[in-house]
Amino acid sequence: MIGFVLFGALALFLVLNVPIAVALGLATTTSILYDGRLPMTLIVQRIFVSNDSFPLLAIPFFMLAGSVMSSGGVSTRLVAFANSLVGWLTGGLAMVVTLTSMFFAAISGSSAATCAAIGSTMIPAMKEKGYDKEFSAAVIAASGTTGIVIPPSVTMVVYGVIAGVSIGDLFIGGFGPGVLMGLSMMLLIYFMAKKRGYVGEKRANAKQIITTFKDSIWGLLMPVIILGGIYGGIFTPTEAAAVAAIYGLVVGLFIYKELKLKDLPQIITSAIISTAVVMFIMDAAGLFSWIITSNRIPQNLAAYFLEVTKNPNIIMLFINILLLIVGTFLNASAAVIILAPILVPVITSVGIDPVFFGVVMTVNMAIGTITPPVGVDLFVAQTVSGVSLERITKLIWPFMLILIVDLLLITYIPQIVMFLPNLMK
Repeated sequence: MIGFVLFGALALFLVLNVPIAVALGLATTTSILYDGRLPMTLIVQRIFVSNDSFPLLAIPFFMLAGSVMSSGGVSTRLVAFANSLVGWLTGGLAMVVTLTSMFFAAISGSSAATCAAIGSTMIPAMKEKGYDKEFSAAVIAASGTTGIVIPPSVTMVVYGVIAGVSIGDLFIGGFGPGVLMGLSMMLLIYFMAKKRGYVGEKRANAKQIITTFKDSIWGLLMPVIILGGIYGGIFTPTEAAAVAAIYGLVVGLFIYKELKLKDLPQIITSAIISTAVVMFIMDAAGLFSWIITSNRIPQNLAAYFLEVTKNPNIIMLFINILLLIVGTFLNASAAVIILAPILVPVITSVGIDPVFFGVVMTVNMAIGTITPPVGVDLFVAQTVSGVSLERITKLIWPFMLILIVDLLLITYIPQIVMFLPNLMK
């Protein structure tokens, strides 16, 4: 019965448009009061326990690294390099957005940060070349989905802590799906641009490609340093995040010299606010998850699934549908904290690798960032483009469909995820 009270209260608060972190906290408090056997001091204790995890320190450092890199001239250089590679194709500038987003995803760890950094640079350029603002905004929003799939990824850090799996393996496993998502969106952009008459720019020669590559090399090196350090045994994922933040500061201040000391307070404040939002949600969701686990809801759900079917392919289909629905009204971190403790016992009971599942779950959450009504990337694209949410949504559907096709491919061809992690072992 307590499960009905818990989820019923959460549904009610969400319908009333209560912020997700507050809704989770109130729903949990309601269930504790209904139960009557647990002390209210438990709420504070469980929130503290939710924060008491060394790997979670990676979140503020990755947030800081992304803020520093986006302000230090990295994004403009990545755009120039991407433009030299694909700008000459039909719909070239739109493809530049997607390719640059893939590059920047390997720096920021956040879909919203990727949208904001690339959108602020590319929206004016696309407008100047005659691209519709609605189309440009939709491309910005959709391309940002790679931000939490291509490593480093804040969502994967959260999942790794909750599920107790290697964050390094999750990072490596995200490369294949992230590249697949980016390339499939570029293919879609080609056909959409051809229909709309968006031609490419002048083709870059080898010298221009080499020059822009050299200019952007410091940004492109960050994921190499992070993953190389983790797999080389030099530092942990948490320490890698701190190294990334320091590396970003050095590049912005002393190499590109576009980052000034006077900019640091605003950058640090932005990273603190972003971290606080994530951690507030994590605290409330951690408390919510503890109530779920203590009432054996995951075990009961796993038993129910196994009564219905023991076929892992069918179970993954059900879970994907569930995650796509959840992604429409929960952000990625909250969804992972709430659902990972419930779903990981289900998938492990039928022999599905939790690392593989973590990447699949992250791809689901990435699609959720462009799914109305609460897709965060839609709101970021709206802010940087000035286009209404309704007009962006009309053009986002083709991207959602192609990403769902990618999700199915990733789900039923596990080697897209597991090839690199298995190769590195």
